[in-house]
Amino acid sequence: MALYITDECINCDVCEPECPNDAIYQGQEIYEINPNLCTECVGHFDKPQCVEVCPVDCIPLNPDVVETHEQLMQKYYSITKQ
Repeated sequence: MALYITDECINCDVCEPECPNDAIYQGQEIYEINPNLCTECVGHFDKPQCVEVCPVDCIPLNPDVVETHEQLMQKYYSITKQ
């Protein structure tokens, strides 16, 4: 699954620079995550870095984007051109 940011986001700016895939961006009102770029940090880290640094715990798994670990790895390879 990709992650997403809920409306509990306080726009603290800590998640965006932590994303190794540049999947996080400033939306109209809060930060958002591009599910086509989010690998939950698979291939980079053991845990999603945005979740680790979020002070309000507003980055859950996106139930609308269900992916296996293998699919996330394939996305990682595609994004990083490996």
